Amino acid sequence: MKEILRYLFEYKTLSRAQARAVLLDIGRGNYNESAITAFMTVYLMRSITIEELQGFREALLELCVPVHINDTPLLDIVGTGGDEKNTFNISTLACFVVAGAGQSVAKHGNYGASSVSGASNVMEQLGYRFKTDEQQLKREVEEAGICFLHAPLFHPALKVVGGIRKNLGMRTFFNMLGPMVNPANPDYQLVGVFNLEMARVYNYLLQLSGKQFTIIHSLDGYDEISLTNDTKVITNAGEQILSPQQLGAKTIAPEALYGGATVADSAKRFTTILSGNGTEAQRLVVLANAAMGLFCTGNFSDYQTAFATAEESLDSGSAYQSFQKLIALQS
Repeated sequence: MKEILRYLFEYKTLSRAQARAVLLDIGRGNYNESAITAFMTVYLMRSITIEELQGFREALLELCVPVHINDTPLLDIVGTGGDEKNTFNISTLACFVVAGAGQSVAKHGNYGASSVSGASNVMEQLGYRFKTDEQQLKREVEEAGICFLHAPLFHPALKVVGGIRKNLGMRTFFNMLGPMVNPANPDYQLVGVFNLEMARVYNYLLQLSGKQFTIIHSLDGYDEISLTNDTKVITNAGEQILSPQQLGAKTIAPEALYGGATVADSAKRFTTILSGNGTEAQRLVVLANAAMGLFCTGNFSDYQTAFATAEESLDSGSAYQSFQKLIALQS
């Protein structure tokens, strides 16, 4: 690692093969915590290149515990995190709305590194048991329409660096990797990113995958549709900027998205919103993200139809029933 660090400290970048080799060694436990921290710090000081990101991704997938959920097309709605906005768990809530609408979901997530409560924090608090058992995950998708994949269980490298990321309390390049390494290999992806540079990188990489995708970035810095400002939307077909009004709602205040001071608080907000008792702002933000996820699949003629479908899922209680079924399967 010393030679790698010297090389990087000279303002050089890694080739795809070099990046892959370093992350393979990290995942296999070949470096100590200090060396890994120094390595991660490099990417807090400069942008990651596409070749480096590709190499890191290849290493994570090579080490990944594979899982085949079922033959039903799957969707994942996930943000890179690291926007330091401490919002409530919008993408996870949107996943349940999507599942309630009949679209199967394999949600990939992790503990929060720069926020109070990541997807894994809130799901664990609400009684979900992390697992890699393929049959159990299949059953969850079949009966509840959704399963949850806790990233460190499937990716050894993420487990190795988990404590370091938490101690740093800042976004690292692992935030960028998360949405690209879902072990279920979903057919459709709605990916939220924290800045426009990352949006361009994701656009390049996801175009290569040949899958249906949508990348979203709120222009005031959120890695999701926040409705606090316009949203940049990038798909296989092109890109556009949409206003909160075009996304089926209205402009809301940033404080309406506050996620809480503790994991318990976040979990309480989660069930309140999912059971249909959230504020209007909370409801609209969840619906906008769920609608964009549904629209990403190509199964809707327009976004407005997808939004109406998301509304029906949340307001009828179908989304909450999906959640209740999933938690019931944990016992």
